[in-house]
Formats: sequence, structure tokens, C-alpha cells
Amino acid sequence: MAESTPEAFQVYMLVVAHPDDSEFSSAGTVAGLCRDGKRVIIIQVTSGDRGTSDRSVRPDKLAATREAEQLEAARRLGVAEVVFLHCKDGGLVPDLDLREKVVRMIRIHRPDVVITHDPFRPYAFHPDHRAVGFATHDAVYPTARDHLYFPEHLEEGLEPHKTAEIWYFGAETADKFVDITDTFDAKIDALMAHVSQVGSAESLRERMRERAAELATGQDFELAEAFKVVQMRR
Repeated sequence: MAESTPEAFQVYMLVVAHPDDSEFSSAGTVAGLCRDGKRVIIIQVTSGDRGTSDRSVRPDKLAATREAEQLEAARRLGVAEVVFLHCKDGGLVPDLDLREKVVRMIRIHRPDVVITHDPFRPYAFHPDHRAVGFATHDAVYPTARDHLYFPEHLEEGLEPHKTAEIWYFGAETADKFVDITDTFDAKIDALMAHVSQVGSAESLRERMRERAAELATGQDFELAEAFKVVQMRR
């Protein structure tokens, strides 16, 4: 599929560490893709069961809440499917186990474009973000492409797959700026589904608009989300 042009891309897969990571980083882009008839899948690596300052909430209860919030956010955007891998929040490392899980998702969903955390950004603080970014980076090429990696997948009927591009969000040096001027409201609506994380969020719209306007600096549109794109040419 790597030989196809971007206009021909039909399937986009986000691989993210926590519920709300896809919405904060990419919801405007996702809304536009879904509006244009593209298939979007979110691979949710953890259920965010450590993401709270409320000492009365049990991890299992928080996980259930955040999974429900993610599903609602995805529904509001028109996302085709959300897959929860149920890995441990705060315990991710970019090892072969995590890489195999991501490779499996690539071989099942066969995306033209994979979107994930940029693990190479200096001072990227959250270890889960780095782990997911590195594992996904290593899964896209060459692991998911070549049949001798995880050959047990072949026995399950999962064929190798060559992704065309990987888009990193949160990059220090972005080179792809997506116009979200018309989908900004959809981004905010999706973020508001994450009640446990954003609350009533009176200032959310203002903060997100300021950031989107900053990312659109120098572009011929008002609001943007930004990515670093790597093309899989080999």
C-alpha cells in the first residue's frame, strides 16, 4: 500500500497510551477523516486506570469509566472501532510483548497510515507515551511487514502488512499541518466526553483554540493539528 498516494489512503489507525490522548492530539484530524469517509480505528493501549488525583476511586472503576468515555468520544467523532489492549497504565515498556500487540493490530486492521506519539521528542515526560511511540515505530517497519516476525500470526490467518506512512503527534519539528478550522467544535465535543479528565472545562475551548491557532502559524488556515510524517518507502 506504500506506493499509493495520500489521496488514496482509506484506513487510519491511531495507537495511543491513554483514553483522551487521541482526542487531545488528533480529534480534529480524525473528525475530518471520518467526515470524508475514511475508516479510523483507535488502539487504546491502556485504560488509564492510574490517571486521577481522586483517592477514593479504585483503579478498576476508573478504567471502566475511562473506557466508556473513550467509546463516547469516538462515537462523537464517527470512529469505526476502538480496541482496548488492557495493558497496565504506568507500566508500559517498548518490549517485544508490546510490539507484538501493535503488530497484531496492524495486521488485523491493515492501515494505510498509523498515527501515534512521537517518542523522539526531547523531554517527552510520560514513559507510557514514549513506550507506545517506540513500540509502534518498531512495529510498523519492518516487523509488521515481514512474515518471519511473529510467524504465529500466519497460523492465525494474519498476513504481513506494509503501512504507507506513520504520523507522529507531539513532534518537536512537525511537517504536516492539518486544517481543523471546520472540525474544531467536533474536537471539543469529543474532549468533553472525557468527564473524569476535563470536568466541566470552562477554559478547555479557549486553551485548545490557542494551541490550534499557534500550530496554524504560517498556514493559510486558522486552526491546525500538527504531525511529523515518515513515509515507508523501503
